[in-house]
Amino acid sequence: MGRKIKVKKKKASSKKAEASSSRVPSCPAKVWQPGVDTLEEGEELQFDPQAYNYLRGFNIGWPCLSFDVVRDQLGLVRSEFPHTLYGVAGTQAERASWNYIGIFKICNINGKKREPIPASAIDGDSDMDSESSSDEEDEAANEDTMPILHLKKVAHAGCVNRIRSMNQEPHICATWGDTGHVQVWDFSSFLNSLAESGAVAHNEDDRIHNHVPVKIFGGHKDEGYAIDWSPLVTGRLVSGDCNKCIHLWEPTSNSWNVDTNPFWSPTEADIFASCSADRTISIWDIRTGKKPCISVRAHNADVNVISWNRLASCMIASGCDDGSFSIRDLRLIKDDSLVAHFEYHKHPITSVEWSPHEPSTLAVSSADHQLT
Repeated sequence: MGRKIKVKKKKASSKKAEASSSRVPSCPAKVWQPGVDTLEEGEELQFDPQAYNYLRGFNIGWPCLSFDVVRDQLGLVRSEFPHTLYGVAGTQAERASWNYIGIFKICNINGKKREPIPASAIDGDSDMDSESSSDEEDEAANEDTMPILHLKKVAHAGCVNRIRSMNQEPHICATWGDTGHVQVWDFSSFLNSLAESGAVAHNEDDRIHNHVPVKIFGGHKDEGYAIDWSPLVTGRLVSGDCNKCIHLWEPTSNSWNVDTNPFWSPTEADIFASCSADRTISIWDIRTGKKPCISVRAHNADVNVISWNRLASCMIASGCDDGSFSIRDLRLIKDDSLVAHFEYHKHPITSVEWSPHEPSTLAVSSADHQLT
């Protein structure tokens, strides 16, 4: 969401040139406009820290294709610092055998509240030095309250394409592996251990636990990225692969029965939705067979992602490979269901997600390195 700044960096071709260039002031930074500005040789993008109430990076050892926030019992509305966050992430390691799932807890997260209109704007004060001085004081004051990362690692066969925690039972997680297998895990022991951890971070950086998944499904014909838990039926899961196959997982007393097909409505337990590289969005009803009830051409290229609005259940958002994203009203699906179409992004849409608290708010990420 924050703006990016373009910074010019000069490269030295020799020690003499390095000494000479060190006396030349660098070019001033300026705001980079996506789709308008280009990056020249020697330029790079840097984030503007002033755009964030709180910003801190951490890593779990390898790049990650997917992560999920694990729901806890600390309350849904958190307006006061410090914060605590639980999550899971899957790695994309250099070698398949090095991959793992990172189960983490970040506690003692301290940030600062911002007024909708800064006091300096009301007072007509444009002195940026006072603002930066205040930020430096805040940073110095927070040195004794740094966030603490607690991390547990669980071995995973192959790269983790996608990971999702179940909303009703957050300790249950599903992973999509690049080996073509979908696995369900019970991480209750690891999360309980993290919950009991104190003010000192775990020193387990090199320890990878061998943990047996609750269920492994190898029926997909290809790897995939689509996976989600039902918000209404505890334990119901769907997984979709890159070979046009969608599998429905129905929970049993201690496992899952996996059948072939669908994806879901947030208000109707038997209704699902799917998107596809054939440019369509389909609506399915598991009570009526293995063919979609409705299928509509939604975009002019591959439909990469969809999100069903849980607060306004007639609305579904979709993101396309051409960079566009749309919103449709399912009440009008047989007619002209298009509510809005956006062409801001110029690269493929990689994720869309409706806010769980505000029905009119949607987040979109793209391969153009932007979150809007």
